[in-house]
Amino acid sequence: MNLHRVLLAFLVGAVLIGGPATNVPAWAQDETPETTAEETPAEETEEEAAAEEGEEAGAEDAAPAEEETPYFKKEEIAYSMNTMIMMICAVLVLFMQAGFAMVEVGFNSSKNAVNILSKNLMDLSVGAILYLFIGFGLMYPGDDGAGAWFYWPGFGPFGRDNPDFGSAYDLDYGISYSSDFLFQVAFAATAATIVSGAVAGRMKFTGYLVYSAILTGLIYPISGMWKWGGGVLDAQGFQDFAGSVVVHAVGGFAGLAGAILLGPRIGRYSEDGKSQPILGHNIPMAALGVFILWVGWYGFNPGSQLAYTSNLDAEATSYIAVTTTLSAAAGAVIAMALSWGMFGKPDLSMALNGALAGLVGITANCDRVSMEEALIIGAVSGVIVVLAILALDKLKIDDPVGAFPVHGACGVWGGIATGIFGDIPLADFPDMTRADFLMVQIKSTVIICVWAFVTMFILFFILKAIGMLRVSAEEEIKGLDIVEHGMPAYND
Repeated sequence: MNLHRVLLAFLVGAVLIGGPATNVPAWAQDETPETTAEETPAEETEEEAAAEEGEEAGAEDAAPAEEETPYFKKEEIAYSMNTMIMMICAVLVLFMQAGFAMVEVGFNSSKNAVNILSKNLMDLSVGAILYLFIGFGLMYPGDDGAGAWFYWPGFGPFGRDNPDFGSAYDLDYGISYSSDFLFQVAFAATAATIVSGAVAGRMKFTGYLVYSAILTGLIYPISGMWKWGGGVLDAQGFQDFAGSVVVHAVGGFAGLAGAILLGPRIGRYSEDGKSQPILGHNIPMAALGVFILWVGWYGFNPGSQLAYTSNLDAEATSYIAVTTTLSAAAGAVIAMALSWGMFGKPDLSMALNGALAGLVGITANCDRVSMEEALIIGAVSGVIVVLAILALDKLKIDDPVGAFPVHGACGVWGGIATGIFGDIPLADFPDMTRADFLMVQIKSTVIICVWAFVTMFILFFILKAIGMLRVSAEEEIKGLDIVEHGMPAYND
């Protein structure tokens, strides 16, 4: 007990002399007598009072200023988030170039791998430059192109005078001009790359460069303007959310024109017309390419929502991803089942193309159909792609990767399926009936497909006439890697 009293007295004395210590137990601090005003020097009291008054005055002065100019504005946060998500979606779509390259290389002979990779690289590289100076302005002319077939604002970044590009932001626009351009140029490159697979193994590299430049700089942007640039088809109510028709059907029908004028690869059909498939050299690579394309499609379809920060936008974006997934899955299952029933074995190449077919079919309507309808659209796509591959074979049109069946035929189905299943755009067309909507979809789809096929057929015909379309038989047999590029894809 005496020891306790001594310790207690020591602690109390320490508190009285030096103030409470940080490591003093609470029970000892509670017993410390409070310091009174008489024990505090007058000078300190006046200084403290002045400091307190200054703090209160500063707080009063700062409050209104903080209210008037908050550090973050709601619009600025939304703008930043939309821009960053758009950037991510653009990169996903650009990554689809890797998927296309792997699918095409895997489904073709190893002697043409370097040539295919070179074409894919140039589709993106040449396309990005031409789309900047010509294509984007053609496709998005602004209010001057509303309801029109054609309007060109002129050369320059984005094809028009835009002093704010890269130096300022427009909160009303909702996203940065730069991220918007990057997203759109990825779509243009996708449309061009579709053709690469259809003409693989026998087209001259120089001729392909000419085609790629014209498609990305002129043909695709003009038809894209008819819908996404507010042109004539958009004014009539045509709906194509992310491009079943505007992107995929354009690429598919351009590829069909090229495949027809090129003719089949040497050895693809016997002298008596019997089909002799030329097997791909790396099916695992092709399968991995399809998986990459599937993942990239989550930039393609959900990214086309273009705004992601509100609750409604977030819900729409995630729902679009679900319908996209269901359609791809249904396409793969049905294509595999159909090929299994027809050929006696489950054909992996058919299943892979079935997944891509389901993705193409849902792209136009992923925002306006139910999950059950997405499954139906994907299943029908799986049937269409198998039948279209067989039909091309009967017609002796050589499409090494099934570019037209996947993108052309299923792109048409996506446009029509939108009219059958999709919500009618009553907000803009209150008197439109289901029959009206379906007719708009059919008419617009036909117009865009005819535009792509006819213009590209004329171009390929000119290239053929001047000797720039197809390599010689000797060069084709030797392989385009050595003949066109002077290097093999593999050391052996």
